[in-house]
Amino acid sequence: MTPATNDPLDFLNNNSAGMQTGTQTDLVQQLLYEIIRVKEIILYYDSIPNGGGQLGSSILNELVSEAYQSLVNYDTVLMRKYYDLLLNCD
Repeated sequence: MTPATNDPLDFLNNNSAGMQTGTQTDLVQQLLYEIIRVKEIILYYDSIPNGGGQLGSSILNELVSEAYQSLVNYDTVLMRKYYDLLLNCD
């Protein structure tokens, strides 16, 4: 896999007046990076011929979905949990 040339989360690195920096923002940013990274892994699993990566893909899709949900609800406990889970996906 090749790294993305454009940082899709570059807006988080710019300190705008409406955005606070701190632990919570860092967790959000880290979780978003992990979600993007795991979505690239999902594409790899989906590309395995004859459905060989279907199980791995569906498990990772479920993790990503739950991680998104924790972001939407701004549940920091679940965000930390899914960050740790996604961090160990490969």
